[in-house]
Amino acid sequence: MQEQNLKNHAKFVVGFHVVTFLFIIATFILSIIVIVSLGMSGITLLGLLISICLGFLFFFTRQFANKNQDRIIRAEENFRCFQLTGKTIDPRLTRSQIISLRFADNEEYASLSEKTISQNLGSKEIKQAIKQWRADHHRV
Repeated sequence: MQEQNLKNHAKFVVGFHVVTFLFIIATFILSIIVIVSLGMSGITLLGLLISICLGFLFFFTRQFANKNQDRIIRAEENFRCFQLTGKTIDPRLTRSQIISLRFADNEEYASLSEKTISQNLGSKEIKQAIKQWRADHHRV
């Protein structure tokens, strides 16, 4: 597996992020075209409603998966922080800061956490400050 770093850590699934999204958009556009050309009927309205539902489904499946992964990362990082420092995660750290800190190697985790709190570093700044990248190949 390729070594993970700041430039390649984001996951992009072409089948989902491009193909599925384009099919949903095409379905919506075609349902509008059919309504305009054939008029409003039960079947054309059903096509429009299905395309809208698919759009919501596309959006919410990502939201639900991300929220679940965020909760898992928070629990893992809380445990990791306790193992490394003897304390739980500082409550001043935000969700995005904790998610970014997970890429920091154990040796720099505590110091980078303190720097994050004292300088209120953003997600991108935290990732740029990491010297030894700790890969996470499980998040999609």
